[in-house]
Amino acid sequence: MNNDALKLQVKTLPNEPGVYQYYNDEGSIIYVGKAKNLRKRVASYFQKNIPSKKTRNLVSNIHTIKHVVVATESDALLLENTLIKEHQPKYNILLRDDKTYPWICIKKERFSRVFVTRKLIKDGSEYFGPFTNFKTVRMLMDLISELYPLRACHYDLSPDKIENNKYKVCLEYHIGNCLGGCIGNQSAEDYQQQINHIRELLRGNFKNAKQDFKQKMQHFSEQLHFENAQKIKEKITLLDQYQHKSTVVNATINNVDVFSIVSDQTTAYVNFLQVAFGSIVRFHTLEIRKKMDESDEAILGLAAVELRQRFNSDSQEVLAPFKVDLGSAIKVIIPKIGDKKQLLDLSIRNAKMARLEQLKQMKITDPNRHSERIMAQMQKDLRLSDPPHHIECFDNSNIQGTHPVAACVVFKDGKPEKKSYRHYHIKTVEGPDDFASMEEVVFRRYKRLLNEDASLPQLIVVDGGKGQLSSALKSLEVLGLRGKIAIIGIAKRLEELYYPDDPVPLYLDKKSETLKIIQQLRNEAHRFGIALHRNKRSQSALNSSLEKIEGIGEKTIISLLKSFKSVKRIQSASFDELEKHIGSHKAQILINHFKSNS
Repeated sequence: MNNDALKLQVKTLPNEPGVYQYYNDEGSIIYVGKAKNLRKRVASYFQKNIPSKKTRNLVSNIHTIKHVVVATESDALLLENTLIKEHQPKYNILLRDDKTYPWICIKKERFSRVFVTRKLIKDGSEYFGPFTNFKTVRMLMDLISELYPLRACHYDLSPDKIENNKYKVCLEYHIGNCLGGCIGNQSAEDYQQQINHIRELLRGNFKNAKQDFKQKMQHFSEQLHFENAQKIKEKITLLDQYQHKSTVVNATINNVDVFSIVSDQTTAYVNFLQVAFGSIVRFHTLEIRKKMDESDEAILGLAAVELRQRFNSDSQEVLAPFKVDLGSAIKVIIPKIGDKKQLLDLSIRNAKMARLEQLKQMKITDPNRHSERIMAQMQKDLRLSDPPHHIECFDNSNIQGTHPVAACVVFKDGKPEKKSYRHYHIKTVEGPDDFASMEEVVFRRYKRLLNEDASLPQLIVVDGGKGQLSSALKSLEVLGLRGKIAIIGIAKRLEELYYPDDPVPLYLDKKSETLKIIQQLRNEAHRFGIALHRNKRSQSALNSSLEKIEGIGEKTIISLLKSFKSVKRIQSASFDELEKHIGSHKAQILINHFKSNS
C-alpha cells in the first residue's frame, strides 16, 4: 500500500481510545501503539518533516494499518502490553525477562506448608512475590522459621488420619521445628493462626504478629513461666530487627508502587519499589533497549503496566517523577517533599546504580554496544546530524612565537587512534598568530585527505574560542567542506563550546560523558603538540650549541648526535672515541673547544 493510500486509511480511523498495529508487506506486525485518540496519534506518523530517522524508517516499512477500539485508556494500556509481549514487534521495546523468579507459597491444605518455589500451580494456593532478590527470600524464610514452628512433611493431615494415629513424629518435632500436628499435639486452629500471621508478614504488616507475641509474653510472665516469656521476647526482637531493615518511611504509607526512570539515547532503566506499611516488600530494575527514540514518559508508562502485572500489584496509588497515564483508576502522584519524596529519591538512586553497574559490565562484555550508546549521546548533546564516530581535534603550540607547531589527534568511536595522529610545523605564519596557524593546519589536513580520497571526520574540534573556530571555518570554506563536517571550538576558561554563526556558547553538564570525551580530545591534542614543541626546542638548542664551534659543520653535528645521542655525552667523550666518528682533526677542535669553555 502506498503512502497516499495509508493517509486515506488514517482519515477513516475513529477519534476514540484504542490500540493501532502496523504491518509490513509480509503481513508481520512491526509496531504496536496505544492512543487516546487513534486518528490523531496515527496521523502524526505521516507528517511531511519527521525529525527522527528511526520513525522515518518505521513509516517506510508500513504496508497496512489495523486498529482496535477499547472502552477506556486503561484497557488500551493493557491491550498494548499484551500484544507487544505476544508478537514482539521489530520496532517496539520488549519488556521481557527470561529469568524465573522465586515465590513464597502458602499451600492450600490442612496445616498449610510454607515454602519457596519457582512454579505457580493454580490449585488455590497463595503465592507471594515474585522476589527478584533471593537474599530477601532467604531472610523472610529464616524469619518465618524462627518465629513459627511449621511442618515440612507432605502428609495428608486430615482429622480421621490424625485420630487413627496413622503418623509418627519425625526429627523436626524432636528438635523443636514442628509442634506435632500429625499426632494431634497442635490444633488446626492454632496452626492456622500462625499461617494468618505469616500471610500478614509477607504483605509487610508486622503489627498483628507483634501484638499476638506481646500478649503471649504477658501471659507467660503472669504465669511465672519466665523461660517461655524470654523466648517470645526474643521473637519480638527478631521481628523489630527485620522491620527496621526493611522500613524506609513511616508505616502509614501502605500499598503504594514507586516508579522511576534513568535513560540515555539507547537504553532506559526503570526501577520499581512496592511498599506496604512503610516497608519495601518488593523491588526490581528493568533494563529497556530503545527502538524508536521513545520518550521517558512513554517507556515508564509501558514498563509500569508490565511490572504491576508481573508482580501482581493491586495498588491504586503510584509515585512517579512525572505524570504517567496509567488509566483513571490509578492515582499518580509526583511527590515534592516528605516521606513519599524520600521513596521516589530511593527509587531514582536504585535506577542510577543499575545503569552504572550495567555500563561497567557493558565496557567489558559488549564494547560495540557501549560505543554506540556514547556516540548516540554525543550526537544528541552536540546537536549533530550523525553520530561522531570519527572526530579530529587541532591544537597550536608555541612559546613567545618561537618554534610554532600544531597537532591533530584522531578519535574513533570515542577512543584515541594514535596511529592517525599528525604533527605539523607551521610554514606560512611569522610570529605568534594562533588564528593564522589554525587556518593553515586545517587547510593542509583536509586538502590532503581530499587529494587522497580518505574518509573525513563527522566532527572537528578546535582548541580555542570564536577566533580559532572562525579561522578553521575559513579553510573549510575554501575547500568546499563547510556544512559537510560539523565543527566546534572549546574554550578553556569555562569549557564552553562554540558553534559557527552562534554567539551563544553551549555549556554541557560537567559530569557528562560527551564533555569528558571533548576534554580528553583537547588534552590529548595539547599533550601531543607540546611533545613536538619541546623536542623541536631541545633539538634546536643542541644544534645551536654545536653550530657555534668553528670548523664543525651540519653533517658532523648530525653524525655526532646519532652516535652520542646528546651534547653532554659528546662533551664527556675522549679524543679516541671522537676520532672514530669524525676523524682526528675535528676531534681535536672539539676537545680544544670544550676545554676552553670549561
